[in-house]
Amino acid sequence: MTARKAEKPGSDLTFEEAMSKLETIVARLEQGNVPLEESLASFEDGVGLLRALHGRLGEVEKRVEVLVRDAGGVLRQEDLEVEE
Repeated sequence: MTARKAEKPGSDLTFEEAMSKLETIVARLEQGNVPLEESLASFEDGVGLLRALHGRLGEVEKRVEVLVRDAGGVLRQEDLEVEE
C-alpha cells in the first residue's frame, strides 16, 4: 500500500473543484471495474472530499444566518469566529 497525504482532501480546492472531483470518483467507483486497492483509496479520498464539502457548507450556512438575523430588519454581516 502507498503512503497517503496527511493533508485533508479538498483543502486546496475550490468548492466547485472538490465537488467535481467527488463526482468523478463516484462515477469511477460505480463502473465497478477498478481494482480493490484503488477502489479503497478512491473511496477514502471521496469520504475526505465529502467531509471537506460538508464543512464548507456549514460555514456558509453560519454566514447566511448572520446576514439574515438582525433585530432592526437590516441585513448586515458580522465577523464569525470559525472553530478550527
